[in-house]
Amino acid sequence: MPKEALSKSFVYLLLIIGGILMLLPFVWMISTSLKASNEVMMMPPKWIPSTFHWDNFVKAWEAAPFGRYTLNSVIVLVLSTIGELITTILAAYAFSRIQFYGKEIIFAILLGTMMVPGEVLLIPNFVTLVNLGWIDHYEALIVPWLASIFSIFLLRQFFLGIPKELSYAAKIDGCSDFRFLWSIMVPLAKPALITIALLKAIGSWNAFLWPLIATNSKEMRTLPVGLTSFSTETGTVYELLMAASTMIILPMIILYLILQKYIIEGVAKAGIKG
Repeated sequence: MPKEALSKSFVYLLLIIGGILMLLPFVWMISTSLKASNEVMMMPPKWIPSTFHWDNFVKAWEAAPFGRYTLNSVIVLVLSTIGELITTILAAYAFSRIQFYGKEIIFAILLGTMMVPGEVLLIPNFVTLVNLGWIDHYEALIVPWLASIFSIFLLRQFFLGIPKELSYAAKIDGCSDFRFLWSIMVPLAKPALITIALLKAIGSWNAFLWPLIATNSKEMRTLPVGLTSFSTETGTVYELLMAASTMIILPMIILYLILQKYIIEGVAKAGIKG
């Protein structure tokens, strides 16, 4: 066997093993969601249930106000994603195409904030929202996440890869910066914008720690926080927890599978020019 073919076979083998290891938790989650309660903790583990209990999904949905949790998650996802896209587009355009004093220093400082762990900001953000009276309101779940330095950096890199000749031609035709941004730059940056929106949507949908801290009532909780309903002082109902988890992650998996080509294209093109 040629050396190159052997090398490729080894790489493919590693990828297959890695893929299987990545899928195992999801397979176990789905398997557990269909089990009876007495099969969940069996040793050795039982991968295929004796009887498929599809009613676990109905019980999980009815165990807590998941309809309200879903509504809250959708509202937070939609508004925070739209807000981040707007701030990202404006900031990325300013840092890539507009000349102003201290631009490089300001951008470097913003990139430096990415080195700060998010956990460090939890207490300052919480104190700020308490003073504003936003705790247990949608504002607390949305406003702190309307901007992302990573998203600005990603879109800025994409904008830098767009030829400046387009800008010069547009200005000769009397096009303003704002019109050039929304009529030319934004359509060209569609892959990057879809990538940013999808990453934001997944992060918002799966967020647990901040919604747990910023909400007090069941009416304001989101889906990940709602999963705590299955863990009490008496124990955890694992089959219902796994059923609810399956229902929660399914929309994001479908969304990712539909839009994955845009993520690859957006990230790839964002690295054209640094």
